[in-house]
This record gives sequence, C-alpha cells and structure tokens, in this order.
Amino acid sequence: MGDLGTTLWSQLLAFNWAGLLRALIILGVGMLLARVVSRAAGRVLALRLDLHQTTILRRVIFYVIVGLAIASALHQLGFRLGVLLGAAGILTVAIGFASQTSASNLISGLFLIAERPFQIGDFIQVANEATGEVLSIDLLSVKMRTRDNLFVRVPNETLVKAQVTNYSRFPIRRYDLMLGVAYREDLDRVREALEAAADANPLCLEEPRPQIFFQGFGASSVDLQFSVWALRENFLDLRNSLPLEVKKEFDARGIEIPFPHLSLYAGSGTGPFPVTRGAGAEDGTREADPDQDEGGRKG
Repeated sequence: MGDLGTTLWSQLLAFNWAGLLRALIILGVGMLLARVVSRAAGRVLALRLDLHQTTILRRVIFYVIVGLAIASALHQLGFRLGVLLGAAGILTVAIGFASQTSASNLISGLFLIAERPFQIGDFIQVANEATGEVLSIDLLSVKMRTRDNLFVRVPNETLVKAQVTNYSRFPIRRYDLMLGVAYREDLDRVREALEAAADANPLCLEEPRPQIFFQGFGASSVDLQFSVWALRENFLDLRNSLPLEVKKEFDARGIEIPFPHLSLYAGSGTGPFPVTRGAGAEDGTREADPDQDEGGRKG
C-alpha cells in the first residue's frame, strides 16, 4: 500500500500543474473576451447592418475567439495541434458522410444569409404551410412563432426549395374584399357605397386609391372585388373592420347582397309554375292517386 501511495504521489508531482493552471486561465479569459468583443462588435455592426447580419457576425466572432482559446489551452497541456487538426479533419469528413441532411441545411443556411429573403422579425409563409414571425435564422434551421403562439422549426433546405412569402417586406399591403350584389342593383350606387365605406375607415390609405374590379356575372350576383390599401401594421385591423362597414353602408342604401338561388326558365312564354298541396300531405307535395298512371289519367 505504501508503494502504491508513493507512486501516485510521484505521478501527481510529475503532472504539469502549471500548464493546467495556465490552460484554465486562458479558457476563462478567452470566454470573457469572446463575450465582450462579440457584444461590442454587435453594437458597432448594428449601425450599418440589419438584425439578421448582426446576429450572425456576433456568433462568428464569439466562436472564433472561443476556438482560439481552446486551442491555446490544449497547447499549454502539451497537446500537439497538428495531430488534433488532422484528427478533426478526419472526424469532420466522417460526420459529413453520416449527416448529409445537416450538411445540406448548412449550405442552404449560407444561401439564405447571402440572399436575405427575410430577416428576424418578418412575418413569412412557407409553401402554404407554416406561417409566423421569424425568431432566429441559424445555420441549420429557421425558428418561427405562429399566430397561435406555437414554436415551429423549419430546416434551411426546405426554405431554399419552397416558395416563401414575406408579408413584412414592403410598408403597405392591399386587402381584396370579394363581394356580390344583386343583378337589379345600380352599379354606380354600389361604387358610391364602397367608396363611402373606404372614406369612413381611417385605416384605408388615400393613395393608392381604393379600386373596384369587375369579376364576372355569377350564378346569383354580379361579382366584384373591392381593393383598398393600408399600412402593414394596420392590415389585420382593416381586414376585420372594412367588411362590417361595407355591410352597414349597403344596408343603409338598400343594396342587396344576394344569396344563391335557382330560377327555372323555359322561354318567353313560360308562366309561373303552379304549386299545389294535397289535403293529406304535410310536406308540400300532393299524394299520388293509385288509380292514375304516370300521365295523370284514370285507369
């Protein structure tokens, strides 16, 4: 037991405690320096770049400084950096073959950073599926928050391949209200009513002016499209308020919004179809006489 204790003590004394202390100091100083430099660089970059680019560059600066600190600490412990770099290269190639999807997402993330179809804070829709606010743009995926406050992670490869709609790119948006009016209505009166509803709504922009587009003669109505413009931040409020004001304006002017109906017509000489009700029928149809054939004649 005494020989074992002597051996352990000799090994402890032979250990490079000075190198370990220097390595710990280098790691601590490196972590602190990485945080300070990345934050300072972020404040400077924010004056010229957007939030997306600033966030990416801050992360790059932070990880580069941390990597240099780790390499210096390993060098103090006696590790040969050349051997470590060679092993890291082999490991990277092996991981790349094993995770081709991650490599594809990484390359796609670089394309997103270079192309900048959206940035943090934008409201986007991905291929008619995920819709929400962009929370972060990382090298492998984009994190989003949907309208119902759900967290969605979308791989970068999906964003590169799919159609992405950015609702926050431009300062104004157009709202298209689809409606129909009865055939007997005067379209000039309809136009006046729609313009009055737009003028009464403070969220509608005066320029570009609201427009009315003829969509066609429908089965039960004349179909129109009423298009108005609003600021991006007021779009949802306009979408909720304008239909109510149009309905009130139509009711005040006596303009009919028809419901679907079917008209039976067989030429100019067609008169009204008689509707009769049998004495014993409660459902609006005449009871059939068993003594009559299909033509209504007595047998």
